[in-house]
Amino acid sequence: MSTPQSHDPEQRFTALFDGTYCDVLRFVRRRHGDEGAEDVVAEAFLVAWRRFEDLPEDAGDARAWLFGIARGTLANSRRGVRRRDALGVRLADHGARFGQGNDDSATLRLDVGRSWRHLPATEQEVIALAVLDGLTSAQAAQVLGITPVAYRLRLSRARRRLRRLVEDGPPSSPRTAADRTAHRADTAWEATS
Repeated sequence: MSTPQSHDPEQRFTALFDGTYCDVLRFVRRRHGDEGAEDVVAEAFLVAWRRFEDLPEDAGDARAWLFGIARGTLANSRRGVRRRDALGVRLADHGARFGQGNDDSATLRLDVGRSWRHLPATEQEVIALAVLDGLTSAQAAQVLGITPVAYRLRLSRARRRLRRLVEDGPPSSPRTAADRTAHRADTAWEATS
């Protein structure tokens, strides 16, 4: 990679991106696999842009600097996954304290953990802000850029969906919108028959 010694930050960054993107992507894929690797690399380049004044002049040093940023971004991503998994356990513990016996606690944790993965990311985020991060409705709403009333509504829906998934078990295979509509139609038809 040869980074032109331009004084224009955008030109330098474009040259850096063009010259190192494939290398950084390979670096991340070796450590993370293909799934989500491009997202990690995109986040790493965003961090690099924000910290552009720290970019080393030497092309080899700049490449190593990017690898370091990508490594940190990957670590952050992994911590996020661990926090989401821990949230499933915390949600199960919370449920165990309010009505579940100790014998069922481990089973409930497994059910919540399994069900958690089937919640949409937006609903995971809404629950995580309340349970994992301990934010009030007003604070969580501020994070999401919505009103506290809208946040409480989303939280209620997300909790209801998680409860249904725990009680009914997660679907064995992902359902499409057409499958859900057909299921609702069948259920309605059976109710009227």
